Amino acid sequence: MATNGCSTSGFLSVAVEAAKDAGEVIRKGFHQTKCVEHKGSVDLVTETDKACEELIFSKLKRKFPEHKFIGEETSAISGIDELTDDPTWIVDPLDGTTNFVHGFPYVCVSIGLTINKIPTIGVVYNPILDELYTAVRGQGAFLNGTAIKVSSQNELVKSLLATEVGTKRDKKNIDQITNRINSLLSKVRSVRMSGSCAMNLCCVARGQVDIFYEIGFGGPWDVAAGAVIVQEAGGVVFDPSGGDFDVTSHRISATNGHLKDLFVEALMEQQIE
Repeated sequence: MATNGCSTSGFLSVAVEAAKDAGEVIRKGFHQTKCVEHKGSVDLVTETDKACEELIFSKLKRKFPEHKFIGEETSAISGIDELTDDPTWIVDPLDGTTNFVHGFPYVCVSIGLTINKIPTIGVVYNPILDELYTAVRGQGAFLNGTAIKVSSQNELVKSLLATEVGTKRDKKNIDQITNRINSLLSKVRSVRMSGSCAMNLCCVARGQVDIFYEIGFGGPWDVAAGAVIVQEAGGVVFDPSGGDFDVTSHRISATNGHLKDLFVEALMEQQIE
């Protein structure tokens, strides 16, 4: 595949370079005192988030000035640009900001490219653990250059499930989230929350976690890269209701082909809104 004279391998190499440059900024800031701002009651942003987004977009725009760009920090200020069929870079410069602030090592740079609204390139880099996840649509998924695959687990009760509580703390939202988790706890082996949507997806892609779902995450920057990484690792990405995944919908589930229907059935027993 080529777009505007550049191949997907060319897109990937630039995205990896940008992710590693931003990762170095995150690594240097990880053990330092952070300047923290609140976007909401528990949703945080740091100077590192802003610096990394500027660094990534500067590099991508120099290479691909004709492309479109959506980023977490710029969208927080100006609103999310509508996703079109044009090649669009969707970036979370620091997924897991709360983890970053607390010195918990599940933090990453997430860089995705959609073409015709389809996630096509995915790069997720955790600079603290030095884990680089990469995928190009149709070409497989890799961790530090080694191919990865989703788990082969086919029993829900033996599955490790990841999810997140998100940043909304109103009673209705908390009740919906905890009711779902309560319902699922007896149906799976255990539940994990890493604090990073992108890292959760990568854990599914490499088979560390069997299922991940989240409803109400921040935006497409949380999932654009991870979705293609899961798919290229042999997994399935879908709406928690069982329908098709929409990168702009703030809803995602990811697992292997064996568990999808079992999980959707279990989740639908707790009505999802």
